[in-house]
Amino acid sequence: MRPEPLIVDTDAGVDDALALMLALAHPGAEVVAVTAVGGNVPLEHVVPNVFEVLHVMGAEGVPVFPGAREPLLPGERVHATEFHGEDGLGDYPDRRARVRPEPEPAAVAIARRARERPGELTLVALGPLTNLALALRLEPELPRLLRRLVVMGGAHTARGNTPHWAAEFNFYYDPEAAQMAVQAFEELTLVTWETTLAHPILWAEHEALAALDTPRARFYAAVTRTTRGFLEKRGLPGLLIPDPLAMAAALEPGLVTSAERHRGWVETCGAHTRGQLVLDHGRSAEPPNVRVVTGLDREGVRALFHRALTG
Repeated sequence: MRPEPLIVDTDAGVDDALALMLALAHPGAEVVAVTAVGGNVPLEHVVPNVFEVLHVMGAEGVPVFPGAREPLLPGERVHATEFHGEDGLGDYPDRRARVRPEPEPAAVAIARRARERPGELTLVALGPLTNLALALRLEPELPRLLRRLVVMGGAHTARGNTPHWAAEFNFYYDPEAAQMAVQAFEELTLVTWETTLAHPILWAEHEALAALDTPRARFYAAVTRTTRGFLEKRGLPGLLIPDPLAMAAALEPGLVTSAERHRGWVETCGAHTRGQLVLDHGRSAEPPNVRVVTGLDREGVRALFHRALTG
């Protein structure tokens, strides 16, 4: 079968890097473009991080399009450097990639490529949805031009991980963009923060992956070191992999073992709830538009990592 073409929209933190590795190593996928957005770290770190992953994976020919530096609306935001390191890549010291981004802005590139290949492209959104919201303004038909949209975002039981207690980071960082995207699509797949917490790579499994004797595994071990220290201090049982889980759902939909369909919105107000994913549980007459992934095959996900690190 012909590989499925993917656009990966990313704010290139540690777990974004791992997700991109899974996609680049998968025989059923072709990463045709990477679009970059500020979020986990500022955009000036995101773009070099993407190129470093492409270099490690031997995929330097994939075009990279820088996108939005800031959310749609001004306001105070915090980056996630405590989790990802100051550079977003675990303070990775051994950088060798040439950084040569495309001149075309990310939103323009998303809209253009969707028009060129209607019904073919899957967009996997791993960061704030600012680029996607801007692409929707440029091309309102985008939801019908894309084959699928898979998003890492939201907290389906309002168990957030940001200063806005009920909001997950990607939705917290640009709530207006998240709301625009959720309302524009008749169906999108969400992998949420609670699903992330339920599907870690246990530390023994992580150590086995990091010990594989390949350049890719050594890169994996190096970039996850800061994140591991952060998580172990908080008593977590393993490495949290939100973006790789979303990528797994995109690459191999059969790995999804359970999901719920709801009508969804994103709250854009509230001291504690701005950026919260709001789901209808049967009270609205509006049809479901959000497929919330609640379970994945952990062994299948681990197999994706093993392939990516040994290929």
